[in-house]
Amino acid sequence: MLDRPPPGRAGRAVRRAVVSNLGHDRWDQHSNLVGGHTDNAKAVDQPIAGLLADLKSRGLLDETLVVWAGEFGRTPMAQGRNGRDHNPFGFTVWLAGGGIRGGTIYGATDEYGYYAVENKLQMHDLHATILHLLGIDHKRLTYRFSGRDIRLTDVYGEVIEDILA
Repeated sequence: MLDRPPPGRAGRAVRRAVVSNLGHDRWDQHSNLVGGHTDNAKAVDQPIAGLLADLKSRGLLDETLVVWAGEFGRTPMAQGRNGRDHNPFGFTVWLAGGGIRGGTIYGATDEYGYYAVENKLQMHDLHATILHLLGIDHKRLTYRFSGRDIRLTDVYGEVIEDILA
């Protein structure tokens, strides 16, 4: 789905594409892991490759940030007979274009794939980096809530300089 910000934001329109509801409860397979993930991968592999190739061929990849993320990773051990539970301790997010250094791998999990053990980050760091790439200083982006100025990145977020082009 392509959409635009609300009217009245002249000169600040940012288009975005949102991909969701692939047919197998997204990537949240608590059962039928192999079948669900196989079908989902088949459903998105060519469209993602096509999007990236199209952006590159039009000279837009350098100015377009592509973010692929989910709510959690999956645990390395089985849940029931053929599923995996949520893993908030180690998971993958990938970024392309828009100021990201291509081919960069940042971080690693333990030998079981359960805990992050190298270059550990918080979601605040990812948000700070995305905002930075969009030209927004995350330390100055605040909103008023209950009489306080609140930041999306709380007081923790740091831009992940090592992944920037």
